[in-house]
Formats: sequence, structure tokens, C-alpha cells
Amino acid sequence: MKLCKVTFLPETRSVSVHSGSTLLKAASMAGVHINASCGGAGTCGKCRAVVQGGNFRTEPSIHLTPSEMKKGYVLSCLTVVQGDLTVEIPKEARKGVGVRIDTGRRPGGDLLKIGDRKIRPRTKKVHLQIPPPTLSDNISDLDRIKRELKKAGYKDLDITCSLPVLQKLGRTLRESHWDVTVTVFWNRCEIEIMDIEPGDVTLSRYGLAVDVGTTTVVAYLVHLNTGKIVDVESDLNAQIRCGEDVISRIVYATEIGTVEEVHSLVIETINGLVKRLAERNGILPESIDSVVSAGNTTMTHLLYGIDPRYIREEPYIPTVNLFPVIKAREIGIQVNQNASIYSVPGTASYVGGDISAGILASGVYKSDALTIFIDIGTNGELVLGNKDWMVAASCSAGPAFEGGGVKFGMRASRGAIEGVRIDRETLEPVCHVIGDAEPQGICGSGMIDVLAEMYLAGIIDRKGRFVEGLPTDRIRQGDTGLEYVLVRQDGDKGESDIVLTSSDIDNIIRTKGAIYAAFKTLIGEMNLTFQDVERFIIAGGFGNYIEIEKAVIIGLLPDLPEDRFHFIGNSSIIGAYLVLLSKEMRLDAEEIAGRMTYIELSVSRSFMDEYMSALFLPHTNMNDFPTVNEIIKKKSSR
Repeated sequence: MKLCKVTFLPETRSVSVHSGSTLLKAASMAGVHINASCGGAGTCGKCRAVVQGGNFRTEPSIHLTPSEMKKGYVLSCLTVVQGDLTVEIPKEARKGVGVRIDTGRRPGGDLLKIGDRKIRPRTKKVHLQIPPPTLSDNISDLDRIKRELKKAGYKDLDITCSLPVLQKLGRTLRESHWDVTVTVFWNRCEIEIMDIEPGDVTLSRYGLAVDVGTTTVVAYLVHLNTGKIVDVESDLNAQIRCGEDVISRIVYATEIGTVEEVHSLVIETINGLVKRLAERNGILPESIDSVVSAGNTTMTHLLYGIDPRYIREEPYIPTVNLFPVIKAREIGIQVNQNASIYSVPGTASYVGGDISAGILASGVYKSDALTIFIDIGTNGELVLGNKDWMVAASCSAGPAFEGGGVKFGMRASRGAIEGVRIDRETLEPVCHVIGDAEPQGICGSGMIDVLAEMYLAGIIDRKGRFVEGLPTDRIRQGDTGLEYVLVRQDGDKGESDIVLTSSDIDNIIRTKGAIYAAFKTLIGEMNLTFQDVERFIIAGGFGNYIEIEKAVIIGLLPDLPEDRFHFIGNSSIIGAYLVLLSKEMRLDAEEIAGRMTYIELSVSRSFMDEYMSALFLPHTNMNDFPTVNEIIKKKSSR
């Protein structure tokens, strides 16, 4: 099979690929970001490219108009390289590269207090001044270290030592004149000698807490002696080029690419964070001797290089929920090669370690208050309960709030419309854009805003259908039906107006409907009502930017007093941080994962009934939304 040179503009970045490779695959190999929400299945229409010249074969798509195809537009996932090729990746296919990331930190005050728990990480550095051997005291070097460790307080534990440490142990002891620091790792009934270093380096003791998100990866560099967060770094998960949601990642890893390929991308992302953190703080990556990660079940499988295919196949069984402690060298994370890698355990295929970490961070598991905890994303994971019991569920909400399935949808990054107000008389919109930049699209919080505003302004009805005959040119006939123009662009520059189409509205309503139906089903399974819920905790970076009133108006959130809603941001990274610092917190996290009872909504008749009822604004049953009912009545009486 011949090699073909593909050049990407405007970077003028080239890569050699085999004839028959897709353009999307070539872009991935070249490190060129192209939006591909569906992971290359040809269904999202976001991976647009303009062929400038060369030999290729492509398939037609409903996402491209005849005029666009005449201009050379293709979908990268449906275009096969057959010879040397030059392509330009347009601005709309690059949206979201600079995504806004919630690192979990809040301005002012401490991140989170550990309460009465002591800072007791699983790794510790112990300074030893060891009596050198003599003819009368001639035990082995390892036994000599074990003897000193027992004197230092480890007498009731078995002590083991890894081969890489043994290979340098004798030389290090003698070159340091028997003055060394050993790093030990506690693992229930035994400790392992992880490393040996010359002299007293007990103050150089760092750990890494990592939130392995589907979209973004966040890392805390933590000083393990004090618990202080030394620095924070974050980046897009490089797996994004394989699809924006977990199902797309699974499909890519098992049908398009390989598990190893997708695994290597998240390792590449984490190593980039480690490198920047180490350089910025003047430390060696080797001084990081403990890593704790939290992520959903699919992300953690891919982090470990485990085939995730069975997560999406009925009966939806993961390979593992409680992942083994492994060494950094086993998966290629570039910290101390003997460093322990521990992942917060999950409960089921779609309730993973990120949710266990969130329950730990929020304290739901030890609270008397009946609480709903939700992480709103492509999969809406939610937990209902308190210190006595917890039930969990997940609904496939779809990628709308992450930018998928919406014509001008994008992640929350510079240029994304995040807030909208529509004048009730003129029907003219005012848009708030992230970074005060030129608008490029609309992110999740903007979608909630615009849907609520269009409903309140009478532009759409309760079914989400456009009301015809209104005195405005903002409503017009588009390629696929009626659409509302949010932003008018300069057509002379080839820029398209930013619109919300009928299809977009349907997708947003389906997304909010699935999430609300999950709430109702879980509440109903426990014979409760929303009025019984004392706290409603919203986790995840997306939740920080939701306007509660607007989310209630469209029927995404239940109609409850605003003081019951609490935003805690990135609870996954906070939970990982707590587990990194405390052996007790690690045990709590494992208890949480084991205590949650999982309810599979995909086979629940009640869920489907609730879902159908939720496909209206705000809901079929307006009695469930008295506040919204009152707003609509006041509007009608004017």
C-alpha cells in the first residue's frame, strides 16, 4: 500500500499515511485538531474540511449542502486518501480547542477541609541512617533496611521490595555512606519499598491527583507532607480526536482504531501535564511517587489499556470496577517509575470513579440530608440518598450540551455564546460570548438560555415548534426547516450566520428530557417526591454556568426553591485529591462505590414513560412546574 503525503492548512503541517486512510485519521496522526463528536461515524457533520487539491474519494452527506460540496467541502471521516492531498481545516471545524476547564479550585479560601481526618497518604519517605555491615553483622542489604524500618514503626507489617529498587539498592547504600531515604507504599497488611535515594530527601515528596475527563484532564501537584496544592494544570484529553463521548471512544477503540492507540492518547495528555507542572515548580517528575485518578468507567478502562467494548453491549458489564494498584511504568506515566497508580473505584458501566469521587467530596455519604447529586454531561450520572442508603443511575442524555447534534454547538471555549436574552417585543437577541470574542457557536449554558428565552418570548411553543407569522426576520426558512438567527455574520467573508434550527431544538429537548426523566424515575423508584429532596448538588464544570431559573423553565431541573441547589464544580478532581492525601478517604471511596445500588434505566419502562412526558417545555404535566406556570400566566395576561 503506497504512502501519501497529506498537508493540512493553515498550519502547513504534513503527514505520511497509507492510501485508504481517512482524512480524519490523517489529521489525528498529524496532531491537527478536528471536531468529530461522533468519533468518525459520519453522523455529526462537524469534521469539515476543504480539499484544495489532490487525489481522494469521499461519500456524500446530508450535513453538506450542494453549494458547499462544489466549494470542495468534505467530511473528514467520510473522505479516503488516495494520493497526495492538501486540505484546509476551516474555523468551524476547530471550535472548542481552547475549552474552558474547571479545575475544581475556588478563589479565596481553602479548596476543601479534610475535617478530622489526618493527612496520611499511602506513600511515605523515611530517612534512615543505617549501621554498615561488619563480619559479625552480615545480614543482607535488604534485611538491614527492613530492620531499620521496623525500628521506625513498621514492625507489624510485611515488607517487600520491587526488582528495580533491588537492582540499585546495594550501590545507593554504599555511595551514600548508608545515609538514605526510602519511599514506602502502604498496601493494607504490607508495605513495599518503592524507591531508595541518597541522603535526606523527605521534604521532596509529591503526589498527583488527576481527573481523567472525557473532554478534559486536570491534574493537581500536591505536597504530600502538608497536603498543599502546589500547582494545577489542565488540557483537552487528546482522545477528543477519537470522538467526544464515551460511546464514540469505545467504537473508535474497538472498530476504527485500537485500544492501545486511544490509551496512548490519554497517557500523552497526562505526561504533558506532569512535564509542565514539574518544570514550572523546579522539581523532577521522579519526585512524584503517588498518583490517584478519577474518571468514568470507560475513561479508566482506557487509562489502563483495558478493552471497553462490553461496557456498551447489553447487559453493559465493565471488566472491572475496583481497579488494581499498578506501577507507573506499567502504563507509561512519566513520574517515578515505581510510583503507585490508584483509580477511584466505580459502581457500574455508566457510574464510575468520578461519581464515587464526587460523592466523597460532597459528603453525601455521611449526611443526614436526602440529596440528589448529578454530574451533567453526555451521560447524566445521578445519585439519590444520604448516609443510610444511595441509589445511582445514568441516562444517555446525548452530546447536545457538549456541542454535539447542534449545528453551531461547541464546547465552552472562547467564542462560545454562553448567555442569551431575547427582547419580548422586538424578538431581538443579545448574546454574551466567552472571552468577549467574535461568536463562533453556542455552548451548553447558552443552549439552555436561548431555549428558555425563545419559549418565554413566544417564538416556540411547548413542543419546541416555531410559531409562524411573527413580525421578525430572525425566524427564517433554512436548509432543513425553520431556524432562529442568533448572530448575523458577514457573508462576504464566507461566514455563516449562527442559527438555532428546528432539529437543534429537538435535540436539546431530548437531552433535557432524558435528564429530567432520570430524576423522576429514581425518585419514583424510592416512593419519594422532589419535595422530599433537601439538597440538589450539581457537579461538573458545566453546572457552574447554568442559570437555575432558565434550567427550570425548560424542564431540565425540577421546580424547587433555588436555595436547595448547590454547585460544587469539578468534584471528581477534589475526590481524587482527598484519596491521595488520606488512606481513610481511600477506604471511604471504596465503601461508597460498594454501597451504591445501580438502577439500569435503559430497560426501565418507567423511565421511557417519564422521558416521553418530558419532551415538552417544561413538561407535559405543568403542575410539576408551578413557578413556570405562574411566569407563563403573567406573560399571557399582558
